[in-house]
Amino acid sequence: MSDTRNAPHVDMLRSPLGRVRGLGSAHRGAVTWWGHMLTSISLVPLTLWFIWSMVGLVGASREEVALWLTRPVPLALMLLLLVATFYHMKHGLETVVEDYVHAAAPKFALLLAIKGISILLGLLCIISVLRLGL
Repeated sequence: MSDTRNAPHVDMLRSPLGRVRGLGSAHRGAVTWWGHMLTSISLVPLTLWFIWSMVGLVGASREEVALWLTRPVPLALMLLLLVATFYHMKHGLETVVEDYVHAAAPKFALLLAIKGISILLGLLCIISVLRLGL
């Protein structure tokens, strides 16, 4: 496979400033897009399962919900739902910030806050479910 980064036909599509700076694709957009799409697709059945399960648990006591969560399938599906939700949320918010915040310092601060808050909230939810279910 040939390297087309410095090919004349590709270079013609760049602005003069872009040619001087050497800015181009970071070559990571497809991976991010696939991750976002896979979590989107996985969240559909997981969310439907969650809604169906919660409707079935209406009126249940805390002990009954804890007993339900001790079963391996509901526990595993709940953990998958949490991981997919927080991963999807983090990537979506990062995309918005990367696309619409142009100043370097606020962008860095927001991306750091998004990552930290997403990880913190995700871990708190996972720990809560594990404490309830184990």
